[in-house]
Amino acid sequence: MTAGMPRPRIDTSKPHPARVYDWLLGGKDNYPVDQQVGETLPEEARGNAARNRAFMHRAAAWLAKSGVDQYLDIGTGIPTEPNLHQIVQAITPSARIVYVDNDPIVLRHAEALLTSTPEGATDFLHADVRQPAIILERARELLDLDRPVALSLIALLHFLPDDEDPYGVVRTLVGALPSGSFLLLSHGTADQHPELKQETEAAYKKGAIPLRMRTRSEVEPFFEGLELVAPGLVFATEWYQEDPAPVRERSGFYVGVARVP
Repeated sequence: MTAGMPRPRIDTSKPHPARVYDWLLGGKDNYPVDQQVGETLPEEARGNAARNRAFMHRAAAWLAKSGVDQYLDIGTGIPTEPNLHQIVQAITPSARIVYVDNDPIVLRHAEALLTSTPEGATDFLHADVRQPAIILERARELLDLDRPVALSLIALLHFLPDDEDPYGVVRTLVGALPSGSFLLLSHGTADQHPELKQETEAAYKKGAIPLRMRTRSEVEPFFEGLELVAPGLVFATEWYQEDPAPVRERSGFYVGVARVP
């Protein structure tokens, strides 16, 4: 852990996306306010969360097998095993991972669960994606940003409305990474669930959580200037590298992995 960090207060009176996501995945590190949001979401939300998590596992393993040994995971959420570092360090024990989240409860759990292999290292930053320059400055304490880094933005950017410039945030983060780095991204969408869009947005709005699901054409610009690896920008259930995709299921997430040229 980064030393000298003040311990932020956990606010249990307001729901937080990380804790709602934990509830959707069947976790227990959430509060009644988070459960209330989760219970008002469409039933399909649980399956979509699980399918998105499975994509992260597949993509992280593929990156590790491809030789990437540094990871910057922003919007970590409650550590749900297997965590990203467990996936990649099982393949590359010397991998170094920096987790970032703005929910204090994630910090509390990170201290207990984000243990590294002896050869590698993990760290946690309590920070907000809306301040990418601060994240990059602090991430340099563990990561060598002159070597390739995998930037992971999983189920995060749909909580940034347009007026918070999510595209600019991603450009700043990616722009600090050298050639050979990767962007690993998933983003909420209603393209395959148009009938659930209103219900989903209403549930988050009631919890005062901003939600901006985006269409495929709106997700594409996050990868501008990057080289999407096969199979490209697809639904979470369609992203496979080593095995053929199983029978297609509907998904509430667009996903992609792209290389920094």
